[in-house]
Amino acid sequence: FGISQLRDGQQEVIACMLAGQDTLAIMPTGGGKSLCYQVPAVHRRGLTVVVSPLISLMKDQADALAELGIAAVQLNSAQAEREQEAAMQWLADASRGIVFVTPERLADPEFVAALAGRPLAQFVVDEAHCVSQWGHDFRPAFLEIGAALRQLGDPPLLALTATAGAEVVDDIRRQLGRPRIPVVNTGTYRPNLRMQVAQVVSDDEKTERLLEALAKSAGSGIVYTATVKSCVAVHDRLLAAGHSATIYHGRLSAAERNANQDRFMDGEARVMVATNAFGMGIDKPDIRFVLHYQMPGNLEAYYQEAGRAGRDGELADCGLLFYRKDRQVQQFFLARRYPTAEDLDGVYRALQAGSGEEALSAAELSTRIPGLSGNRIAVALKLLRDGGLVRADRRRRWKLAAGRAGDAKTLAALAVTYEEKAERDRAGLERMVFYAQTGFCRWRVLLEHFDEVLSSDGERCGHCDNCLRAAREEAAGAVAAAAEAQAAAAPVQIESPFKPGDEVRVPRYGSGAVDTVAGDEVTVVFPDRSRRTFVSAYVEAR
Repeated sequence: FGISQLRDGQQEVIACMLAGQDTLAIMPTGGGKSLCYQVPAVHRRGLTVVVSPLISLMKDQADALAELGIAAVQLNSAQAEREQEAAMQWLADASRGIVFVTPERLADPEFVAALAGRPLAQFVVDEAHCVSQWGHDFRPAFLEIGAALRQLGDPPLLALTATAGAEVVDDIRRQLGRPRIPVVNTGTYRPNLRMQVAQVVSDDEKTERLLEALAKSAGSGIVYTATVKSCVAVHDRLLAAGHSATIYHGRLSAAERNANQDRFMDGEARVMVATNAFGMGIDKPDIRFVLHYQMPGNLEAYYQEAGRAGRDGELADCGLLFYRKDRQVQQFFLARRYPTAEDLDGVYRALQAGSGEEALSAAELSTRIPGLSGNRIAVALKLLRDGGLVRADRRRRWKLAAGRAGDAKTLAALAVTYEEKAERDRAGLERMVFYAQTGFCRWRVLLEHFDEVLSSDGERCGHCDNCLRAAREEAAGAVAAAAEAQAAAAPVQIESPFKPGDEVRVPRYGSGAVDTVAGDEVTVVFPDRSRRTFVSAYVEAR
């Protein structure tokens, strides 16, 4: 692999997987999570299944492994049928190697059956926070991985993520059916990332601040937006301003996304303007800045996205342009995210109406329930199945389960799960807003959210904008205090009442004339031409 030294946590995780022990590894972005299953995959007999959420990431990793001479294939919906057939043939013949699949592929009974007949060395869930119903990412197929694991005979499991607080860890264990899986946590703090927030009061000011930041920034970077509309508008504005920029969002075709990603990865475009569809697992170590044009919905998402900067360990800037109006965008997303009791009732009634027919697929259900997205139907079906109200056959077609009725009370009880989730998401958004507005150390706020502490005193990182501002204020205060102390300690300067030429008399010495004056001292010349200096208080005017 061309690596001479392992990073924190890698040796421990690799040792666990070589011994066939389940492990949940929490390691920061750029911490080398992939190596933790790649090394065991080379040494252990059997296949390594890697469940990854991004097709682009699968391609990058499979290509990189192929260059190292390590057998690896990918199976996903972006492949041509011929490629998928070749991958399935490889799967049937191989005794060792790595197969990358999307979580949706594990919902295919035929694929799971084919996989179940092969020896498995390890089962890897990348971005494991997505498995958790409390996690920030929401992709229903992740919730089915636990069932697939059981069908595959519960092979050794490695779950990988960069972010997971105590509640998410507990939920990952529960969803994957491994309640005692040990955790290796190397910490979230990355001292090379300089966290900054700029408060703005209008879209125009936000755009101005963005252009200023890009003008000051060196190297390549990512500008994140929360919506496709903003993504397109920001990209157009950067091009108009002469910036080398490309764009990535979910409404582009796969070919456009891949081409734009390649332009950024190869250095042809300096700036990638993107929604959160871009970046997970992207292996570009020299990203020098990540700027959020709009805030994400919670600190987990912010850390994941900001953490794509500085993977090479060198200094990088992570900036957020905070406009309070952007909070409404995230509130809109939250309101549409989870199925309600009414949604469960709609799915249940649609199945009930078709109970005399062949079982229905999720796609067929969507045509019978206008206004309900595919995601919400998928999650509703999982909730109904968990409640014993529906069941799926091997082809993932759904029917009502016998022996239990879906009355209003039962459906409402099932929906409570996601009412609690929605409440947690609202609290997560408020924590994001707090981070944007706080005067505390920004790393301290981030780490406390993940149940970690910054240091022994837990107060300051020393390099976020708030810490630097506090240091400047302390330094300015120290300078002012020193000046005051110096002024207080300095002797009081009293001016002499005499001036050169004045006739004066000095006791014991007699009369003379003032020659020079210095502060409160006078030098007097006497008739015998002698000169003596006295404090003014001892000299009398004549």
